[in-house]
Amino acid sequence: MGEWVCLSVLVLVLLAGAGLWLSWTANRLDRMHHRIDVARETLRAQLFRRSGVTLEVAVTEALDPSSRLLLLDAAHRARNAGPEDFETAESRLSEALRAVLDDPQAVRALRDPVADLALASLVDELAQACAKVELARRFHNDVVVSARSLRSRRRVRWLHLAGRAGPLQTVDLDDEPPPALTSP
Repeated sequence: MGEWVCLSVLVLVLLAGAGLWLSWTANRLDRMHHRIDVARETLRAQLFRRSGVTLEVAVTEALDPSSRLLLLDAAHRARNAGPEDFETAESRLSEALRAVLDDPQAVRALRDPVADLALASLVDELAQACAKVELARRFHNDVVVSARSLRSRRRVRWLHLAGRAGPLQTVDLDDEPPPALTSP
């Protein structure tokens, strides 16, 4: 009789431990999904900020008309892109920025606070926005990779601990800033 009690207690302890472990894993996965949502919204905000600053730079008289039109068109398309084609539109904005701001001497002239303080601060703000986009995308993709790794484990798949969460997608876009903006 004492053996059955000890065995029953041992089984209950093991089941409680397994339940706690599974609960901890499910909570961890839920926190990761929340971090992905926050990282995605942060990335969207940074992309929106970059396109806004690009529009501000493009409407100044400092650039030639063809460069202004190229930046205006790319920034407008990036701001108005739908969920299915925003990566392409944002990549094209990065390409347009590199095409227009590829000359380090021209960018240094734009950054000259003596010539135009407002334009210099806009160009510096654009450089910061480009850097923040790059960091936000990397952070988002790192969190997605971590969550995918956890979701690929057997216990998570077999016990459906991810619930009804959809597939996790990384954001693959060209976010390389113009080299002239990254140099001091």
